[in-house]
Amino acid sequence: MKKLIDLKKDQSGKVVSIEGDSRFVSRITSIGLTPGCDVTIVKNEKRRPLLVFARDTMIALNSKECERIMVE
Repeated sequence: MKKLIDLKKDQSGKVVSIEGDSRFVSRITSIGLTPGCDVTIVKNEKRRPLLVFARDTMIALNSKECERIMVE
């Protein structure tokens, strides 16, 4: 298991868990990132938002958020 931030461009994974307080988990799941969801990294550059493609939607997440989303 690794963090979402560890995936490189064009790599895919499946969300296993989301770590954090209930407000963070609620926000992330409301945008479609739930355990079991397949994700593909579109862009992962240092000091930039991470662009993720999931559920036919492009999602931008900051690096702190991506460190709390575990994938396999």
